[in-house]
Amino acid sequence: MSTSDALRIDVVDPADAGELLTVRRAAFVTEAQRYGDPNIPPLTQTLDELLEDLGRSDVVTLGGWQGHRLVGSIRVELEGDRATLGRLAVVPDQQGTGIGTQLLMSVLQYLPEQTQEVWVFTGKDSKQNLSLYATQGFEHAYDQHTGELTYAYLKKILGEGDDEAAADPEDAAATQDATRALQ
Repeated sequence: MSTSDALRIDVVDPADAGELLTVRRAAFVTEAQRYGDPNIPPLTQTLDELLEDLGRSDVVTLGGWQGHRLVGSIRVELEGDRATLGRLAVVPDQQGTGIGTQLLMSVLQYLPEQTQEVWVFTGKDSKQNLSLYATQGFEHAYDQHTGELTYAYLKKILGEGDDEAAADPEDAAATQDATRALQ
């Protein structure tokens, strides 16, 4: 990525819902093919359902833009001291360029202060996804069978090393602003 194509990560606005739906569908086609199931939730979610999800106070969806183009996204559901990540999606022509890693790493600055653990799940056979999560400190916790599909659940316990970015006063202010936006 050149500097003119630097990734800008921000909360997805409902006005971008149609583009977000397109990004997710394009990104999850390979997952559907891997599991032989065209009915996985990211492919069957309607625009109305997505708009409802974007309006929830306990969910934040981050998008990654290059210029005006939405190239990736990640969904974060907040519940007490726990955050669950899902629907990490990168457009097919940009997969493998680090966008997914940047989105995953950016999530921490959007979490409320009380968050102690972050969970993520993916298909048990999604080796690339499992590898990405492992490199970011997520550890396998358990598997869950849903019909023909087995999901692997991974967990990361947050500690002092995870909030180093907030040590900078400017970053700390941005983190507080983002946290208020989630509440």
